[in-house]
Amino acid sequence: MARDSFLSELNHPILQESFEIIDREIGQHSLSLQEYAIARRVIHATADFDFLDLLKFSPEVIEIALDSLSGQTPIITDVTMVQQGIKTLVTKTFNNPLISAVDQIEISLPGKTRTETGILQCYQQYPRGIYVIGNAPTALLALCSQIEYNSRIPALIIGAPVGFVKVIEAKEALTMTKVPYILVQGRKGGSPVASAIVNALLILAAEKWL
Repeated sequence: MARDSFLSELNHPILQESFEIIDREIGQHSLSLQEYAIARRVIHATADFDFLDLLKFSPEVIEIALDSLSGQTPIITDVTMVQQGIKTLVTKTFNNPLISAVDQIEISLPGKTRTETGILQCYQQYPRGIYVIGNAPTALLALCSQIEYNSRIPALIIGAPVGFVKVIEAKEALTMTKVPYILVQGRKGGSPVASAIVNALLILAAEKWL
């Protein structure tokens, strides 16, 4: 009953109508059902149909994500906005520990941003966590650099930083790691996009496990 109640909350008439509009406008596509569920939620959050073609999934990443979420793996976000964007669904589903990296430190390391410093500190504490980068490409670059020299790797990384400086480089660096990932290709991304990806995964995991 709790599961049915939770899922019914997600089926708000306006949301369902929005999904129907998105489905009609997209028509046929080449994504799997689970990939499309993620893409559709991102499109709903942004009203940007480009994301249908911008999302890139490493092999088996969705199943890895669902298992990791249901196993209460800690979720580390780069910024508070991403944390707040997923907090409600995290609490209603698997109640994973939820950490905003930028809030973990007051003073950044020399030559590094607070977010970058926070991600590096979190990686020392949670090397096998789920990392969600929706804002800072420097944080993603720093994380990928640490992974290169460490045998302990995150469960998965969602790479969706946005902007013009170091964004492409950071996303390319992610594809060179051994970490399962969901990536937004190109310069687009942002906290709402990263949050939408995680929320879609949480719903898929809830449908499977709760």
